[in-house]
Amino acid sequence: MIVIADTTPIISLLKINRLDLLEKAFGEVLIPGAVYAELTADDRFRDEAEMIKRAPYIKSVPISNPEAVRILRMATGLDQGESEAIVLTDERKADILLMDEAKGRTVSGKMGITVMGTIGILISCYEDALISSEEVRRCIDDLQRSGRHIGERHYRMLLDRMK
Repeated sequence: MIVIADTTPIISLLKINRLDLLEKAFGEVLIPGAVYAELTADDRFRDEAEMIKRAPYIKSVPISNPEAVRILRMATGLDQGESEAIVLTDERKADILLMDEAKGRTVSGKMGITVMGTIGILISCYEDALISSEEVRRCIDDLQRSGRHIGERHYRMLLDRMK
């Protein structure tokens, strides 16, 4: 399975110390250069950047068509990381794109890309018996405490799936 990630799901998992779920759920996760830069360039988050750099299951890979990224950005208003993630997903014919931002998810959906957000990662890990319902609840609580927004619809969907 080929999985591409945008920045936000990785940041969310970093904030709750569960970056390991990416490896457990997907084995390997590819990120485009812009996403890698977003995750590692800010000096205020050195520890998190080191975690990304040391995670052997997160691999930064180049995109082949920068012009496609430029056009996508101009047409949609998405940022560089989101645009590169979408283009890389298309180039690699990836099975899943990990992305939380609503606009990026909408654009990806219109392109026929399967998108999974942070809540979807937790659901998938729970359904594959990689984490317990208690761990899922703890992850959600930690996400909310860390200031990550979780939409009510996604939160309800998660709770319904765990019943």
